[in-house]
Amino acid sequence: MSKTLFNDFPEISSKQWKQKIQADLKGADYNDTLIWHTNEGIHVKPFYHADEFDTLPSVSESKASEFKICQSIFVAHTEKSNAKAIDAISRGAESIVFIIPDENISVEQLLNGIDTSSTPIVFKFEFLSSEFIKAIPSEKHIDIQTDIIGHLARTGNWYTNLNDDHKQFEAILNHTNTISIDVDLYQNAGANMVQQLAYALAHLNEYFNHFDTLLNTTQKENLTVVFNTSVGTNYFFEIAKLRALRTLYRTLSSEYKINPTCEIRVTPTKRNKTIYDYNINMLRTTTECMSAVLGGANVITNLPYDAIFHKDNEFGERISRNQLLVLKHESYFDKVDNPSDGTYYIESIETQLSEKALELFKDIEANGGFLSQLKDGTIQKKIKENASKEQAQFDAGEYILLGTNKHPNPEDKMKDDLELYPFVKRNPVKTLIAPIIEKRLAEAIEQERLKNE
Repeated sequence: MSKTLFNDFPEISSKQWKQKIQADLKGADYNDTLIWHTNEGIHVKPFYHADEFDTLPSVSESKASEFKICQSIFVAHTEKSNAKAIDAISRGAESIVFIIPDENISVEQLLNGIDTSSTPIVFKFEFLSSEFIKAIPSEKHIDIQTDIIGHLARTGNWYTNLNDDHKQFEAILNHTNTISIDVDLYQNAGANMVQQLAYALAHLNEYFNHFDTLLNTTQKENLTVVFNTSVGTNYFFEIAKLRALRTLYRTLSSEYKINPTCEIRVTPTKRNKTIYDYNINMLRTTTECMSAVLGGANVITNLPYDAIFHKDNEFGERISRNQLLVLKHESYFDKVDNPSDGTYYIESIETQLSEKALELFKDIEANGGFLSQLKDGTIQKKIKENASKEQAQFDAGEYILLGTNKHPNPEDKMKDDLELYPFVKRNPVKTLIAPIIEKRLAEAIEQERLKNE
C-alpha cells in the first residue's frame, strides 16, 4: 500500500525545491534571505537533499546506547572523596573521574569499596610523576589521563621542561597505554569548531610523531586515545563536530597504524554559562548533553548549573547527574546506537567541518607543527581573534544569552551569593609561552551589574 502511494508522486530534486522557494520569495534574494553564515565559514542552507550526496553516508561506529554518566570529583580529602564517589554511584553515576592535586593522596583509600570492574575510574593528575602513577594498579577499568602539551597550553609552562616531561610521559605511557587530549581548553577559550578539531588533531599528532618509533606494533594496536572536549548550544553543529572528530581521528591514526577507535568524553562548555538567571544554565547543559549523546560521546560529565560561582555542593551535582539520568532512562536517548546517521543536514555539516579542519591541520603541520605554533603564539592569536569576534557578536546582541544580554532581570542580585570568583583571574607569573585563557562571554556585563548592585 505504501509503495503504491509513493509511486503516485514523482521525486522532487533539490533544484526543483530551490526553484519553488525562489518563486515563493517573490523577488527576494535566496542567498541573502535564507542562507546564514557561521564563524567557521560554513553556509547553512534552508534545506538539504539526498541528491547532494555522491554516495550514501556510511554507518557510524558510535553507540549512543552505551554512553556512560560520569561524576567528576576533585580530591581535596581522600576519605570524603571516596564517600562522595560511592554515593554518586549509588545515585546513578556509571563512571568516576578523580582529579588529584598532589602526591599526598592515597589511591588505595580513594578506591576503597568501589567495584572498578563495574564502574570505570579515571585519574587526572595536576602534577607529573611517573613513579606515583606506576604504583597505581594496572586494571582494565582504571584509566590514567596525562596531557603534558595540554598543561603547557593551559599554564604557559611545562611541568619541568620539554625533555623531562617527555621522559616522564614515556614512562607513564608504558604503564597506561593511554594518550589524553584536552580539547575543552580551546572551546572554552573561544576557538571555533574548525579550530577545535584542527587543534585536537595537531595536538595529538605531536604525540604520534614522538612515539611513532618508540611504540611497537602491539602497543600501537592497543593504544587508547581519549579526547576530553566541550560542547555548546549550537545543537546540530555540536553533533556534527563530535562525529567529525571521530572521523578525523580515524584518518590520522591510519597513517601511524594505530588503533582507529578513540574515546570521546564530553563536558558542557563554561563559555556560555552565566551567574545571573543561573537556572537557564540547566537548559543550556541539557541541550549540550543531548548533542553529546547524539554526536556519539562515550562518556558525559554534566556541568552543575552553579559550577562557575558555587563551591562543590550536593544539590548542584545531584541536579546535573539527574539531567543525564532523565535523558537516559526517561527520554530514551540510549535506545538507538547511531541516531544522527542519514541526517542530510548533520552529514553535510560534518563533512564541511572535517574538510576545513583537515585543511587547517595541514597548514599547522606545514608551518612547523602544533608545538612550534604554540611557542610563536600563532595558536593563541587565532583563538583570540575568534573569541573577540564572538564577543562582539554577543555585545551586539547577535549571540544571545537569555537573562544576561537579552531580557535581564534587574531584580536579580548575585553579589552575596558568589562563593567562587567567576571571572578570569590575573596571575602575573613568568611563562615560557603565552597561556591559552578560558573566558566566558558574559563576564564584562556581569562585572558591571555586580558593581551596580
